[in-house]
Amino acid sequence: MISGFGVWEIGLVLLLVFFFFGAKRIPVIGRGLGAAIRNFKGELREGDDSSDERLLKDPPDTEQR
Repeated sequence: MISGFGVWEIGLVLLLVFFFFGAKRIPVIGRGLGAAIRNFKGELREGDDSSDERLLKDPPDTEQR
């Protein structure tokens, strides 16, 4: 039964990442991942604002045809 990640599993994953990518590439990968997450969150916030403003300016057509 899968009950979650323990200390050994997390350690093994970190060891494998270190082995595959090396010590020099890990900070670069972390920075890239952080920038991608920040960009994604920013786009989500920006998308919510623009859709609200668009609805206030131009209400949807509710007529039935």
